[in-house]
Amino acid sequence: MAAQPPAPVPPGTPGAAPDGRAQDAYAADGAYVPQEGYVPQALPDGYGPGTTGQVLQDVPAPQERLNPEVRVRTRARPYARLTYGTGPQATLPQDELPADYTPTERDIPVVGPDGTPTAYTDTLVDHPAVDLQQVGEGEAGGPLYVVGDVHGYYDELREALFAEGLIDAEGHWAAGNTRLWFLGDFTDRGPDGIGVIDLVMQLSAEAAAAGGYCKALMGNHELLLLGAKRFGDTPVQSGAGTASFQAAWLLNGGQKTDMDRLQDHHLQWMARLDAVTQEDGHLLVHSDTTAYLDYGDSIEAVNDAVHEVLTRSDANEVWDLFRKLTKRFAFRDESGPQAVRELLATYGGERIVHGHSPIPYLLGEVGTEDGEGEDPAVEEPHVYADGLAVAMDGGVTMAGKLLVVQLPLTV
Repeated sequence: MAAQPPAPVPPGTPGAAPDGRAQDAYAADGAYVPQEGYVPQALPDGYGPGTTGQVLQDVPAPQERLNPEVRVRTRARPYARLTYGTGPQATLPQDELPADYTPTERDIPVVGPDGTPTAYTDTLVDHPAVDLQQVGEGEAGGPLYVVGDVHGYYDELREALFAEGLIDAEGHWAAGNTRLWFLGDFTDRGPDGIGVIDLVMQLSAEAAAAGGYCKALMGNHELLLLGAKRFGDTPVQSGAGTASFQAAWLLNGGQKTDMDRLQDHHLQWMARLDAVTQEDGHLLVHSDTTAYLDYGDSIEAVNDAVHEVLTRSDANEVWDLFRKLTKRFAFRDESGPQAVRELLATYGGERIVHGHSPIPYLLGEVGTEDGEGEDPAVEEPHVYADGLAVAMDGGVTMAGKLLVVQLPLTV
């Protein structure tokens, strides 16, 4: 079923294309400024200022794009909460359980002190105040994988993780001591952002129990969703006047089903995500911007500063953070390699790996408004800026590909 064209935007509305189409309100430095009485419409799978201003209209639904021969799983009903397993409880051999094992499935028993199964008790997912990203981290040294922007495309994520052997056919961690990093942007535009977050939280616990880990970075859409939930229509001062998180969230693909299902533990988990990390010489960030430098001269300083902003919960301060982390294309042009080198010199690493900017737009390849012609062809990450930058957003929202890739890449 083809996506519906966006509703016309009132003439003269900031954030609108000259012909009245809605555009991505955060792509440029300015922010969306609604006219009096204007009710923003949810943005379909397209991006705006800073690209061509085109909006893709005839994007197949996720179910139509999946190959039925390789499809892993479909939801029994739209937006159903992830459930674990189908069979009765089964005893696990004691010698196969790590000492600090905590189950994450409701049909796997908790093993008591004497090695016998006990009745079901709450798990890490039931008590998300526990930091899932730190449990059982240890000194994991397995293969390193990264995942690009997911944007609510739960089925595509399951398919991609399964194809790389990271999960099994039931959606559980199957990669032992592998290290897996998500680069942010779990929600908005796609149909099941909360399902994606639940899956990442589940895998975080399961990977830790297996001796690996699954972690995630803060994307600008996490900030957008947090802001929309916390501040709603509260006016904030943007570079282009007065705006609000609620208006920006709707204009940039916010899904009512995600907001309806958003719970406190989802908010707590998103607010604790780091913004920058380094693994094996790879500097991992969400956005292709140098704005991280505004928040500190070390990885620890940047992450602390971002967490402090969210803890203080000042709408204008959070908006400024959101606005800065929505900037893009800093590594693309002639000055790009130098921008990358500045970040690497400050935070360490030999190559930067990011999401945020879809590869088709980064390359200047876009689809047509009427859906004619070929979809953007993305099969692998884009290595650019003298080989110093790796773009991981394959453009799943525009019929591209959700990328799950093992590092390091060879140029």
